[in-house]
Amino acid sequence: MVTVRSDLQGGSSQKADGDNKEDIKLHADTKLGYVHLTISDKARSVDFYERSLGFQVHRQEIGTTYLGAGGEDLLALTEIPGAVRIPRRSGLYHFAILTPSRQALARSLRNLIETETALQGGADHLVSEALYLSDPDGNGIEIYRDRPRSEWEYDNGNLKMGTEPLDYQGILNEGGGEHGEWTGLDSQTRLGHMHLHVANLAEAVEFSEKVVGFDFLLSYMGSASFLSAGGYHHHIGLNTWNGVGVPPPPPDTVGLRYFTVQLAQEADRQKLIERLNQAQLPYETQGGGLFVRDPSQNGILFVVEKVA
Repeated sequence: MVTVRSDLQGGSSQKADGDNKEDIKLHADTKLGYVHLTISDKARSVDFYERSLGFQVHRQEIGTTYLGAGGEDLLALTEIPGAVRIPRRSGLYHFAILTPSRQALARSLRNLIETETALQGGADHLVSEALYLSDPDGNGIEIYRDRPRSEWEYDNGNLKMGTEPLDYQGILNEGGGEHGEWTGLDSQTRLGHMHLHVANLAEAVEFSEKVVGFDFLLSYMGSASFLSAGGYHHHIGLNTWNGVGVPPPPPDTVGLRYFTVQLAQEADRQKLIERLNQAQLPYETQGGGLFVRDPSQNGILFVVEKVA
């Protein structure tokens, strides 16, 4: 079991290397948008995401297929025929699809069983329950549900998180075990968090915290760190499990192209530009957003959330 820093719970202003952390911190309503992957066979991947995971194809645009649960896009797939995965590189560890309830997670689990889709494992993280698997190209996926924040446990103000055995049967029994006909992902499903392989953990944390503005939550075994906005258990996971100093993958291989962060307000975008300029880090405008690469060359597209 691990615990999250208690100083994040009170929302107190802190100094970090002489800077006012409140000036850096992202708005509490910051969330993730969609993840964009390179895959090697579009027909195979679209079939997997539709049949096994319950995604819907939203649209096709110049070689890229956009999928989701009927609302905003959650996933974009760009095909490079014959692309392969190169081991021991920075990039995607997994992207995490957040279902809105335990019953919705149960429906996903039942469909995975019925479609004979291989699982790599599952875990109870105390704040969430999670299933792990990969797509046909080996891109890592987590499907999970959060426990209500009112059920999160604290020890002296520190959030308790862990990796405990998952109660698969309890999930399947949710709602009396009756889940009805599978109709795909619940419309409230969204991208909950991203977990990335990085070359240097300290550099990745510094970028995510002091440039982007996420709150640092915890370090795990000296090889992984987790950050978030608004007191969430994590929006970003970072690890060096592929090795310290690993290079980024070539652009024509399968894996992560970029993921999107939905900023809650234009002020956050302007402050981010200021911090990127101060740090002398390159960025460009792309698709109405601000495209940046972290120190391990993982791509991030920052967009300001549209108000309905």
